[in-house]
Amino acid sequence: MFNRDRWKEILEVLSSNVFRTLATSFGVGWGIFILIILLAAGKGLENGIRADFGDIATNTMFMWSRNTTISYKGLPKGRRFSFKLEDVQAINDKVPNLRFISPRNQLGGFGSGNNVVRGLKTGAFNVYGDYPEIIRQEPMTITSGRFVNQNDIEDKRKIAVIGDGVQNELYDQGETVIGTYIKIQGVNFMVVGTYQKKDSGGGEEGQKEIYVPFTAFSQAFNMGNDVGWMAITANDGSSISELKEKIVGVVKENRKIHPDDKRAVGYFDLYEQFNRVESLFGALRWVAYFVGVLVLLSGIIGVSNIMLIVIKERTKEIGIRRALGEAPWSIKKQILMESIFLTIISGMIGIIFGAAFIYGVNAVLDSVGPVDMFINPSVSLGVVVSALVILIFSGLLAGFIPAQSAIKIRPIEALRTE
Repeated sequence: MFNRDRWKEILEVLSSNVFRTLATSFGVGWGIFILIILLAAGKGLENGIRADFGDIATNTMFMWSRNTTISYKGLPKGRRFSFKLEDVQAINDKVPNLRFISPRNQLGGFGSGNNVVRGLKTGAFNVYGDYPEIIRQEPMTITSGRFVNQNDIEDKRKIAVIGDGVQNELYDQGETVIGTYIKIQGVNFMVVGTYQKKDSGGGEEGQKEIYVPFTAFSQAFNMGNDVGWMAITANDGSSISELKEKIVGVVKENRKIHPDDKRAVGYFDLYEQFNRVESLFGALRWVAYFVGVLVLLSGIIGVSNIMLIVIKERTKEIGIRRALGEAPWSIKKQILMESIFLTIISGMIGIIFGAAFIYGVNAVLDSVGPVDMFINPSVSLGVVVSALVILIFSGLLAGFIPAQSAIKIRPIEALRTE
């Protein structure tokens, strides 16, 4: 394999017609280049979509109440109902493998008027009544102070954690925030913390939210034990999609809703949506491999054809070598090595150009700022290793037919060839 004379002969054969060698190697290099670019583009799209999900717990569903559409147990259809805190406890008791159940209430929202006042400044913000677990389901970075804790829940403390957007609108630059008071619909809450979310996790509006303890929210705004909606997360290893029917069934039983009423309880299964996106990425990867391999195959066919031409040109040489007693396998190995060497070198050049192109794209993205749904296109080491395996296999494939043709030449016929 590492015979110096053999490798010298391989280099002489490939360099005897430089233009033909370059033209042949271009097909292989172009195929690998296209494969690398397609996979990198798919990864960039995947990174962008994942960033839209942010750090939110993807094994989560959100559930809210709507009007009933079927009369049940003497109750009319079209009835409006609310979840209750006892529903939360019932779900926790009857449905296994749940990690977090966070009841939530909300003030504000799209089109609402100013609901928060501080001094002479006012603003319209989403205000959430939450339990401490919500920060595990909808992660955020606490930039100062702290988040809601269990003592706040038990003591019904009127405290608030505000986003950077709220701080920018209600406070002057450099003004102390922690320990100050804001008035939410006429009720004073003391600010104990500030947070920041990733831009992808709600954009600018995601920074303009206020979190207060669920119990204080209920008391301050006369919500009683009503629950506006819930965020429910399953344990790792369990699918919230498989548990959601049982969760909805528990609520229907508690709220006296007909089991066949499909519209009374609304929900959004984030895990299901995430899995659909994952399936799409998987399909895109297969398409990239399929297209890239087809392009590469056209290059391999070119290599095989050129090797056949080379064999034809070297017919007399092969005849002499056979007449002098060289084994057929030795000649076959020579042809295969030439094919594999040409293919690998061409493919490595394609990989290098592909890597340089991806580096350039990332440099442009860094200079112009993040692009929606396309972040950091790249290929992993596994992709490069896979490409090398494809190259080796392709080299064997390209050289197999010419090698078989070479060893079939009878020495006496080869010596007669002019």
